[in-house]
Amino acid sequence: MRRWLSPAFIFVLLAWPGLAPAQQMPGPVGEPEGVWRAQIHWVPLDIAGTRYLLYTRICRPSGDASARAVVIAHGSPPSVAARPRMTPLSCDSEAARWFLDRGYAVIASMRRGFGATGGVEAEFAGSCNQPDYVHSGIEAARDLVATVDYAAALPFVLPQGVVVVGQSAGGLAALAYNSLPHPIVTALVSMAGGRGGHAHNQPNSNCQPELLSEAAGRFGRTATTPMLWIYAENDSFFAPAIAAAMYAAYTQNGGTAEFAQLGPYDSDGHRLFFGPGGSQIWGPLVERYLASRPAQ
Repeated sequence: MRRWLSPAFIFVLLAWPGLAPAQQMPGPVGEPEGVWRAQIHWVPLDIAGTRYLLYTRICRPSGDASARAVVIAHGSPPSVAARPRMTPLSCDSEAARWFLDRGYAVIASMRRGFGATGGVEAEFAGSCNQPDYVHSGIEAARDLVATVDYAAALPFVLPQGVVVVGQSAGGLAALAYNSLPHPIVTALVSMAGGRGGHAHNQPNSNCQPELLSEAAGRFGRTATTPMLWIYAENDSFFAPAIAAAMYAAYTQNGGTAEFAQLGPYDSDGHRLFFGPGGSQIWGPLVERYLASRPAQ
């Protein structure tokens, strides 16, 4: 999480706050490529009269039948300088392949302030001393709303039963999204969800984790879809105690979720979702959950 105005942050603040480069228009770029028909799309997001374009990679499973969509929400690296260099999930990555092999279309957008989407990071939570995790989650959820709506309107995607999977800060975004009306989404998964980890670039150091629990409780009050939460024991961003406190606050305030606290994964369980062999661990849990949350 960012906690002071570094030179890189000042540079981001000076970036164009609204439109993506003028030559870009909403919609697909070029032609689908490769076995997964990978294609970049610019997803429109309109907020208070300002148009943003979210840089998005879409991957399609084999066959021509309409596919159920999974929208994957990325995390937020502690390094400010790393955020503009981020790219959407590759179609050949293990996590994407897990869904593609099961007939899902994979949609991965870069939210405002990340990667080629550019602009100011709207979901910045503020000072480490008093982070606003509710603001962070809701702003990220705005980008998810636009991406989900765009995905559901694609001619090769089923218009109902969209799945949202968020990792790290994307997991917090999934909680926030679940607190908003979402009639076309029937399943939401939080993988190592949270915000404020690696405070001062130190593992197992967090910015006011009690406020993260409070935010989870706030989102739980109006949550409507049962979720799946997955954490690994050796997560250096969100240790088991933090994950358990978030879950307690969420469920005590009305949210419903299956909570899976798994054993250690490699050297850092925070990488479980994207790491090699990770899908062999989280895959059976997700597959069972999705079977209970059908498209219709």
